[in-house]
Amino acid sequence: MTARRGLSWGRLGLAVRVGLICAGLGMALAIVGIVRGTVPLNPLSIFLTLLISGGSWGVVSWAVTTAVVDVEQDLAEETDA
Repeated sequence: MTARRGLSWGRLGLAVRVGLICAGLGMALAIVGIVRGTVPLNPLSIFLTLLISGGSWGVVSWAVTTAVVDVEQDLAEETDA
């Protein structure tokens, strides 16, 4: 049996996983807004709505998680020393 190559969920870092989950939640909220009629129903508007909401939620949550992980690693190094 050969090993599967490529990215799997378990190989992704914590910050990336949190970013992807939050991006999915942001896109889900955008879909709710689209269904409720707050976005014009043309393909470009829908695409931009999904891109902006998913992208902003994903990038911000990734950045916050990365900062938290870095601080936790720094604190762990200080307590070990």
